[in-house]
Amino acid sequence: MKSCLFGLVLLCTAACAAAAEDLARLADQVRATEVAFAKTLADRDVKTFRQMIAPDVIWLADVPLRGPDAVLTRWQKYFDGPKAPFSWAPELVEVQEGGKLALSTGPVFDPAGKRVGTYTSIWRRESSGEWKIIFDRGCPACDCGAQTPPQDPARKPADSN
Repeated sequence: MKSCLFGLVLLCTAACAAAAEDLARLADQVRATEVAFAKTLADRDVKTFRQMIAPDVIWLADVPLRGPDAVLTRWQKYFDGPKAPFSWAPELVEVQEGGKLALSTGPVFDPAGKRVGTYTSIWRRESSGEWKIIFDRGCPACDCGAQTPPQDPARKPADSN
């Protein structure tokens, strides 16, 4: 009985390790895909940029852009000049347990290398195994040090006992 229980524990441990390894492998794929996606802007490769966008993408801008055509209508100006007006790189990549969805987020830089924002992308793994972007959102960098936390009126100051 003890050997059976021990064998079951070993099997569960091996299965958990394999699942974690699979998620790490998928996260590496998403990271590489995000880097390749960013490279399309640097290389001025609008065709590949479009191919990496899912047909049902929602690009969260001032007005949500739905579908690759709407995204490209807005983004074409970023591909028109000889040099990319900004770049980005993944800082954090997380893959959902089922291995079908992933989040990538990181800094956006101006041409001089100054951080000017943060992007967040949601990727979906297609039946082919290829990752396509389904949601994207960029926002300006914040000066978090300049902000003060909101006051909770229910909380008493630490020195008022």
